Amino acid sequence: MKLRPLFFGVLLFSLAACDKEEQPKPEPTVGTVDLAASQRPARPHPPRRAARPMPPKPKDIPAPEDVAEPPKTAKKTKTGLYTLVLEKGKGKTHPKPEDKVKVHYTGWTKDGKMFDSSVARDQPAEFSVGQVIKGWTEALQLMVEGEKRRLWIPADLAYGEHPQFGPAGQLTFDVELLEIVQPPKPIPAPSDVKAAPKTATKTDSGLAYRVLKKGTGTKHPAATDRVTVVYTGWTPDGKMFDSSTLHDGPATFPLNHVIKGWTEGVQLMVEGEKMRFWIPSDLAYGDKPRRPGAPAGPLVFDVELVTIH
Repeated sequence: MKLRPLFFGVLLFSLAACDKEEQPKPEPTVGTVDLAASQRPARPHPPRRAARPMPPKPKDIPAPEDVAEPPKTAKKTKTGLYTLVLEKGKGKTHPKPEDKVKVHYTGWTKDGKMFDSSVARDQPAEFSVGQVIKGWTEALQLMVEGEKRRLWIPADLAYGEHPQFGPAGQLTFDVELLEIVQPPKPIPAPSDVKAAPKTATKTDSGLAYRVLKKGTGTKHPAATDRVTVVYTGWTPDGKMFDSSTLHDGPATFPLNHVIKGWTEGVQLMVEGEKMRFWIPSDLAYGDKPRRPGAPAGPLVFDVELVTIH
């Protein structure tokens, strides 16, 4: 719940510190509960992918005259956020914290210095409403599609007075809500999601699997290899909790940085092969996961091994 590699991507997302296992190897995560355990957002988040090249520095957009202080016509919320509607929208629905949105924005510090702008880049930003600074999360839920607002965000709803990253103090933004992005429809669970069929192969660890499509490769990945996969995961009741289709395409990660069932299962595969795994709780996140958002109990995955790096 990951953004384009702009300053905004570093700026607005409030990523929590990495979780680590008591063991040397970090507890793995998958998809919305994070395939790459080295990064941990406040809620489930997509796996780490290769970094993209940084875009050119955007041109400067002059600050509005009221950048330093909201006018009397601006409305103040209980938290201290000020907003002013610049253009009314045509939408009727307000986004919720879990919704993904597409926006155009420009941000200035109190002295009128522009520090970031999707408008200058002509590249809208997409992100989940609940994964940005508090002032944005609150303000976006007041808006509808097509609406444009100016936000005066106090330091405690932004990055504070002495942040480790991002601009300090009060920030002012012009934000246009272009779209509340509709999530893709869940992928239907397979008919054998409740339990592995008798035709499935079972390993000594309790992992069960069966081949859905034979691969063209001849090499099996080692536990330390990086792999690229396409996957979908369900709980035994048929609820899809994550899929690479929900993110930016196939996921790439070190095979020893994921749940034990994945580390073991993917090593049985070759490139181009697709398997279904029935992973017991002790090879997944356990019956009482420590990580927020991680699914409890046994899990079922369809995994296609695209590339061994």
